[in-house]
Amino acid sequence: MVEFQVPEVDYTRYSNRQLAGVPLAILVLALLVIAGWYAATGAPVTPGIDFTGGTEMRIQTTASQQQITTSFDSEVASVTPAQSSNNVYIVTFQDTDTNSLTSQAEDLGYDVLSIQSTSASFGSSAQQLALYGIVAAFVGMSIIVFLMFRSFVPSIAVVLSAFSDIVIPVALMNLFGIKLSLGTVAALLMLIGYSVDSDILLNNHVLRRSGGFYESTYRAMRTGVTMTVTSLAAMAVMTIVAFIFQIGLLTAIGVVLVMGLATDLMNTYMLNLSLLRWYKYEGVGR
Repeated sequence: MVEFQVPEVDYTRYSNRQLAGVPLAILVLALLVIAGWYAATGAPVTPGIDFTGGTEMRIQTTASQQQITTSFDSEVASVTPAQSSNNVYIVTFQDTDTNSLTSQAEDLGYDVLSIQSTSASFGSSAQQLALYGIVAAFVGMSIIVFLMFRSFVPSIAVVLSAFSDIVIPVALMNLFGIKLSLGTVAALLMLIGYSVDSDILLNNHVLRRSGGFYESTYRAMRTGVTMTVTSLAAMAVMTIVAFIFQIGLLTAIGVVLVMGLATDLMNTYMLNLSLLRWYKYEGVGR
């Protein structure tokens, strides 16, 4: 059995500015990506058919992606290889008339494996509910954190880290072409929980338990880093397996969680820790 040993970092070698500088710079870059995406497309992240409405058809054919794109009478939004070895493609349309699309595909000689559609009105309602869910989860988390610590700096450290854990994966979703779906929204909600868990663990050890600052930090890291790395490894394995078996939804969820968990390690043990150290030694907590 492989034993995972959390290294003891010598934080005295780095100033608070050095620790916070990297995660804050990445956060600003992520916000710029999202702002640029919003300016170009009208949305901070590209929505999938769960939110825009449309039809997703899985077909098997020897035709090329270009041929599939131009062969339908209805406008094709995208063509994505699903199982290249078996010539399986996922074709999406803005049209929601599944009977018409199925007839077109069969007339073209395509083997229709599955088809599903979402109406535009349902997609719009789902988009609003998803947004309300993320906002409610974040606001609720913020209130609970402030009630727990009753001090501004430790509380804002947790909230800022959680905010960054959401923003950076969203920016990376844009860069990697991952669309926002009900599945990826669930992954973002899970990241809020992961982030709060690791940050509160660190804050509790540093602020409420006996021992020096760095001793308490290392105790928190032994538990927190082990939990996060274990979760990250499990999500990475799930993503690889889902990709091999062409399970698109699980692949997207896994990628978002892997990116978010890696981001959480950086934010917790660099950004959050620098704010806590400032609070303990230089700020209002001295």
